[in-house]
Amino acid sequence: MKIKNYEWVLFDADDTLFHFDAFAGLQMMFSGFGVSFTQQDYENYQMVNKPLWVEYQNGAITAQQLQYRRFDAWAAKLQVTALELNSAFLCAMAEVCVPLEGAVSLLDGLKGKAQLGIITNGFTELQQIRLERTGLKHYFDLLVISEQIGIAKPHPGIFDHALLNMGSPQRERVLMVGDNPDSDILGGINAGMHTCWINAHNKPIPEGINPHYQVSSLNELENLLLKPFP
Repeated sequence: MKIKNYEWVLFDADDTLFHFDAFAGLQMMFSGFGVSFTQQDYENYQMVNKPLWVEYQNGAITAQQLQYRRFDAWAAKLQVTALELNSAFLCAMAEVCVPLEGAVSLLDGLKGKAQLGIITNGFTELQQIRLERTGLKHYFDLLVISEQIGIAKPHPGIFDHALLNMGSPQRERVLMVGDNPDSDILGGINAGMHTCWINAHNKPIPEGINPHYQVSSLNELENLLLKPFP
């Protein structure tokens, strides 16, 4: 049985399949450097980090530049390298990461009915170990990491790269699932795929972005894709 005629279902990783608690990861990481990382520290970090992610997704900086620049001030303060801090952070995030509610049930239901893949703007050092530690690695036939190919979502090049490695299926028979309306949904639409927005917080749909489906949870997505249909 095909699932609504989709041959492939592609997922974003962070906040789509995995709970991504950056504050907890940073607290764990900085504790190893003797720092009690506070909520104010986190807000200051995000003032640096968020604009860097925008630059990365726009192709203005590389993955390495993003990872190091976000820790430049702390590296100077602690007299360590930004590389050390970033590696420690990714290790901590692998420790605190867990699948989102409904992820395992959804993947169990989809496995064998469609091929499954991940397209993520996350970083190589984290993705592989996280998939192994959470026990989700065996579900996926494809893992595309922006850092490895040098292009980030929503750039069409990362989707073209994925499609080529998928054997060039018809684009309308590929469903892209993600929580970010810009990188995941608009990127998927521009690549000719069908899209599903995981809108867990019931945000308004951004102007000019029209996902094919919208759900509030992975459980709702499972029902949408796997319930009996004509």
